[in-house]
Amino acid sequence: MAFTPTLFVNLPVLSLSTSTPFYLSLGFTPNPTFSSSDTTCMTLSPAISVMLMEHSRFQSFMPGGKALVGGKVGTEVLLCFNVEKKEDVDRIVEAAGKAGGKMDPTVLPQIGGSYGRSVEDPDGHVWEVGWFGGMGGDGCAVGGEKGKDGGKDGGEE
Repeated sequence: MAFTPTLFVNLPVLSLSTSTPFYLSLGFTPNPTFSSSDTTCMTLSPAISVMLMEHSRFQSFMPGGKALVGGKVGTEVLLCFNVEKKEDVDRIVEAAGKAGGKMDPTVLPQIGGSYGRSVEDPDGHVWEVGWFGGMGGDGCAVGGEKGKDGGKDGGEE
């Protein structure tokens, strides 16, 4: 069997007890193998996990001389994952809103054959939930087809 890399996105959070229910509502599941008292690993797929780290733990991984910038005061990254069915977008965003998230903090461009919404977690990290089933491929998946314009419209691929 071929090796498949695993992506771990490390995110600073103020409180694991506040953040964990939000990520459960997005469809993540806890992975106790990589969790501790100050870190919770939440897995979206066999190849994608988010490491929710309380600030002191997150800072222990940071390069010296750099400041921790919280998601409520700055944006360094927008995170996105795709779903199987168009109706899953609304279901997940609404569940995340009920779990402490802010629904639709941004308006996503609607590219033909796709549908997406966004939700902000309790710490200010923005997650985009997208369905790309009408584009003839799997969005950004390796080998997936791009939109009719080859992804050159300035929107997300």
